[in-house]
Amino acid sequence: MLEVNNLFKNYGSYTAVKGISFTVSDGEILGFLGPNGAGKSTTMNIITGYLSPSEGTVKVAGFDIIKDAYKAKSKIGYLPENPPLYQDMTVDEYLKFVCRLKKVKKSEIQNMIEDVKDKVKISHVSEKLIKNLSKGYKQRVGIAQAIIGNPEIIILDEPTSGLDPKQIIDIRNVIKSLGKNHTVILSSHILSEVQEICDRVMIINNGKIVAQDTTERLSDTLSKTHKLRVCLKGDIDIIEKALEKEEKIINIERQEDKEEGSFDFILETDENCDLREILFDNAISNGYKILVIKPVEMSLEEIFMEVTNSDFECDEENKEEEVSDEKNSEDAENEEKTENISSDEKKESDL
Repeated sequence: MLEVNNLFKNYGSYTAVKGISFTVSDGEILGFLGPNGAGKSTTMNIITGYLSPSEGTVKVAGFDIIKDAYKAKSKIGYLPENPPLYQDMTVDEYLKFVCRLKKVKKSEIQNMIEDVKDKVKISHVSEKLIKNLSKGYKQRVGIAQAIIGNPEIIILDEPTSGLDPKQIIDIRNVIKSLGKNHTVILSSHILSEVQEICDRVMIINNGKIVAQDTTERLSDTLSKTHKLRVCLKGDIDIIEKALEKEEKIINIERQEDKEEGSFDFILETDENCDLREILFDNAISNGYKILVIKPVEMSLEEIFMEVTNSDFECDEENKEEEVSDEKNSEDAENEEKTENISSDEKKESDL
């Protein structure tokens, strides 16, 4: 559905995006992550046709974002971090305006509006001015404009930023439902949210992709040890002494006990040992019982810190040289965006 190949973006001597390549499949929800200044927003702006790449190609449903810009852009729905809302319009007026921008047939506009309102659950605020909506509902309206025209790919940049816990849960559910019929690229700094929603994650740092896979596989790849969460039953003094004597267990972390008469631990061994076998042998030898045993995976937060910190350390020597170039890149990027907006406005002048 989306193919990005050898993508570069230069601003003078500063390279914001450094030869990244990836694909996103039909119906996949991809979490696109990176620290501030990593090149994430630049990449998304190139994918949506908002910026032009210095090198490389982006194809959306087979259409090149530069050579077949109109067809490619028609396949994309985009919600930037700050939703492009007209505050003095009602929800219905705004969605009708977006339908015209996206050249939805007049005979289909009303059905399209009702459909997107139903998907994001905003039908009951149709006649309200957008400026009078809560931030959560403004985000929903922003998502609604993104999915007008039934685009194959939906790109959401920080869709839950600044929302309260209930609003976050509501938007998460909306995103999950969109994944049933669309390919979704989700950018968020709330890593637990990405872990819960996304099929796969991709992490960018210093303009390069430093990790991409499922959270489970990244955990297996990056973890240098094996950890198990266990619940054991028996004499606690015997259990603790037996675990401490086991040389292959390199760390023992006592957890809060969840059941009376049982004791919870996280046990750790190096990656070359099967901790399950060690624990079973230890239990038989020392007369205690194993009630629960399950692996402990790295969280997405731990994975993120692992891959971005290591990459940061490698590039730290070049950081001071890039700071001034990065400031210049912001001015160049704003100028290029203005040129692209003017070009698009000219194409839409017949509306």
